[in-house]
Amino acid sequence: MQTKKKAIGNVVFLLTVFLLTLYGVFHGKNLREMMEAIRNADLRWLLVGVFLVIFFIWGESIIIWFMMRSFGIRLKKRICFLFSSVGFFFSCITPSATGGQPMQIYYMKKEKIPIPFATVILMIITITYKLVLVVIGLGILFFASGFMHCYLTQILPVFYLGILLNVFCVGFMTLLVFHPALAEQTLLRGMDLLEWLRLLRPKQERRKKLQDSMQVYRETAAYLKHHKRVIFYVILITFIQRLALFGVTYAVYLAFGLSGRGMWEILFLQAAISISVDMLPLPGGMGISESLFLKIFVPVFGTVTLPAMVVSRGLGYYSQLLISALFTVVAQMHYTWKRNETDSNLGGHL
Repeated sequence: MQTKKKAIGNVVFLLTVFLLTLYGVFHGKNLREMMEAIRNADLRWLLVGVFLVIFFIWGESIIIWFMMRSFGIRLKKRICFLFSSVGFFFSCITPSATGGQPMQIYYMKKEKIPIPFATVILMIITITYKLVLVVIGLGILFFASGFMHCYLTQILPVFYLGILLNVFCVGFMTLLVFHPALAEQTLLRGMDLLEWLRLLRPKQERRKKLQDSMQVYRETAAYLKHHKRVIFYVILITFIQRLALFGVTYAVYLAFGLSGRGMWEILFLQAAISISVDMLPLPGGMGISESLFLKIFVPVFGTVTLPAMVVSRGLGYYSQLLISALFTVVAQMHYTWKRNETDSNLGGHL
């Protein structure tokens, strides 16, 4: 019952944010001109954008497949693609992308993958996913001051906040992984403080759950220590995966028949948006992503900035949502069919 209420709450929240986004973006705009510009876009480049989104989802499936093999677990790549799709779908519809990994673990259990293995793999994916974003963000901050002042002046506070939150997140997860004892002691002391301030009720179960969860970080540290080559490839694939998604906006730029701006300029502008919104408690950065696009991409898209934003977000987020939703349905059908077949075989033996 609690899970059902939470799911309904997530859907209501998603629809509310979506409707507010539509109102904020399109209120007072000439929708006829926007649709005309979109109709004139080159369909071939838009299909390239869709391909990049599929490649983005596929990239994580290759990482899962690759890491599973390091645990001696042999899975078909198409099954890993279903795991990846499930993760992206539930990440797209939940605040701060919190729903993706629990649902991936749920489906991995159906393949009899031990939860500790699944958790370690997904923990490393999360760390590397955010680490790549942090590296790009810090690269822009320290080595591209001219780029920042040319394009990002209007959004610098949000950009700085995004970098700060991502650095804190990666740093905290790294602390949990490489210094689990120190992290556990710090968290327990923080819990003691909250209980002393009467913000939390003293519960032994909560402390036990925290101590049990620290085992995941110990196992992650052990994996990192003994699989350095695997981690190198995971970071490399993640970097390519991220750039592919940022490349959707460049495909849109070409679809509108524009020229004069370099590919890397556009990729890093899109990266700046992702850095800014990644840690915000909004599904897919909905609302804020559109607003930031309309601010920083004006020098790139000029008079077609609004239709370009609609197409870019439509491909980068909403097509990702639809594609991952489709394969999430496929995953559910696959495991329902598999369970029914198993039940039928057991019934036949009886």
